Amino acid sequence: MAINSTKKFSFKLQPAPAWIAIIGLIFMGLIGSVPPFGRFVTLLFPLASLCVGFFLYNSYPILYIGFTWWLWFLTPFVRRLADMGGVYTEPSPILLTPFLVTALCSITLYKQIPKLNRLGKLGTPFILSLMGLSYSLLVGVLTRSPSKLVIASLDWFTPVIFGFHLYVNWRRYPEYKRNLERVFLYGVLIVGVYGIIQYLLLPQWEVNWLRNAPIDSICDGGFEPLKCRVYSTLNSPEPFAGFMAAGLLLLLCSTSKLSMPAQIAGYLSFLLAMVRTSWLGWAVGFLFLIFSLKEKFQIRLIAVFLAIALCIVPMTQIEQFSGITERFSSFSSLENDGSASARQDTYEEVIGDALTNWLGDGLGGKQYDSTLLALLMNLGWVGTAFYMGGMLLLIANLFYQSASSNDAFATATRGVVMTIIARLPLNSPLAGVQGIIFWAFLGIGVAAHQYHQNQKTLMRLQIGEQYINREKKIMSG
Repeated sequence: MAINSTKKFSFKLQPAPAWIAIIGLIFMGLIGSVPPFGRFVTLLFPLASLCVGFFLYNSYPILYIGFTWWLWFLTPFVRRLADMGGVYTEPSPILLTPFLVTALCSITLYKQIPKLNRLGKLGTPFILSLMGLSYSLLVGVLTRSPSKLVIASLDWFTPVIFGFHLYVNWRRYPEYKRNLERVFLYGVLIVGVYGIIQYLLLPQWEVNWLRNAPIDSICDGGFEPLKCRVYSTLNSPEPFAGFMAAGLLLLLCSTSKLSMPAQIAGYLSFLLAMVRTSWLGWAVGFLFLIFSLKEKFQIRLIAVFLAIALCIVPMTQIEQFSGITERFSSFSSLENDGSASARQDTYEEVIGDALTNWLGDGLGGKQYDSTLLALLMNLGWVGTAFYMGGMLLLIANLFYQSASSNDAFATATRGVVMTIIARLPLNSPLAGVQGIIFWAFLGIGVAAHQYHQNQKTLMRLQIGEQYINREKKIMSG
């Protein structure tokens, strides 16, 4: 049998200029682990990422979105490599990278504000939330140091601006949807697999970081394999678990061949993070999906989940993973749990001041394991009214919509938003990487509604036009 020699296998990353820039940045991150390059990478990586991000934002907007997500997933890992190749730096400039690249969406905000009356009713709520944060920023100028104010502003503003950017590009929703599906498919696979490796082996760069990082809740009994909660490529177990809860819900609706192995790795690492609030949030999102999807999707969803459970549950019975079972058992004895008691003590201590804090203390204040306390203490009642008002309007529109009811991905975005809503009383997932997840899925969710509503309107117009043309032919005939 003759072989056609003209057909050659080729693998090309397109567009080439964009991928050359991205691969160069990846190479820079990896060489940070080699002394003495770590110190240079610590300083250059944020600037180089910002340049690449600006290039992608202007030339390849869809690729820019994927690039931004990957920076949120991987930047803390790059920081740990750079610390091993240089010296431990606290705070590390590298951690500013995803905030700076996401902040490029401020260009979108600047361009779209004059067109606000043409953005539709769903554009205004984003502006309301930004007004609440702007008020708190002004208060913070009077009470906070510049460094704290800048970091807090990036923490709170960038998620809302990113969500706004995704919404105003609703006409390109199908492209953004495919991009988000790919990002979370490979994100859950890569971040999940590394999480398992981290738990079983605990590489040297992780040990080096854990000895210096001011986080006491990750390791129990020393910096050794099998004794640390998984945080994978992120900065701590909580944001890692928040990302994984979102990704795993999204993958339940995926038809990719990689979806099953990605979910197996994702669920195991998600359990090894041992973040009970994220477990509860995921459960709420899963139940929402079950009751929201059409029957054929419900059956497929349950079948996929049972298949994954059959793979994961036996693993949790192995001695090396016994911590998962112990963590689950703590749900029945929360009165003896240290973190639950600490949350209760904080509520009792601060709730009185929070409820009477009308003006707020400004951005950059103390962080709390409660959204209510965090908002009232930092934004006050004035800022909270604007911020929560805009957020609640978007949530109401997200769940009260029928235009995208046949879109499984759009339904999954609502499930992801539900995982965050369920956690609002228990921690503060509206800022940083968890805030990015919440506001991004809120933005893409309302974009889906706007897109499908527009498609239905166009279809009705086409049908009407066809009917008129047919009537004209009849009359002229």
